[in-house]
Amino acid sequence: MGLPPIRVVAGVIHSRSGKRVLIARRPTGKHQGGLWEFPGGKMEPGETPDAALARELAEELAIRVDRSAPFLVINHRYSDRLVVLDVWRVLAFTGVAVGNEGQEIAWVPIGDLAQRPFPAANQRIIAALCGADPGLIPG
Repeated sequence: MGLPPIRVVAGVIHSRSGKRVLIARRPTGKHQGGLWEFPGGKMEPGETPDAALARELAEELAIRVDRSAPFLVINHRYSDRLVVLDVWRVLAFTGVAVGNEGQEIAWVPIGDLAQRPFPAANQRIIAALCGADPGLIPG
């Protein structure tokens, strides 16, 4: 029997104008290191996705989530693990986002996301943000 899935939350954090989203670069030495991602992290046992999102974004970016909404749930199998990615749109937050864990962050126009290297599991998020049907994207 394989390992249990890794439950992860990710936030698509929109700028006030709604035209940009915040992304972070994964640290080298970690799984998928050096690639860009939507900020978030692993859920703790018994934690709800929205609570995990609020905790992770406070820890990683020093922001408080004021308003969020479910966006996508993605099951993605990497060669060494299965990830269940619970993706939320962060529509309002308090604070100024900083890379609290030393990670590089960037506000990127939605149309430019495809020009950056992302983990395979994130391709469906990018497709959905750019207006494609995420169900048609492998992953």
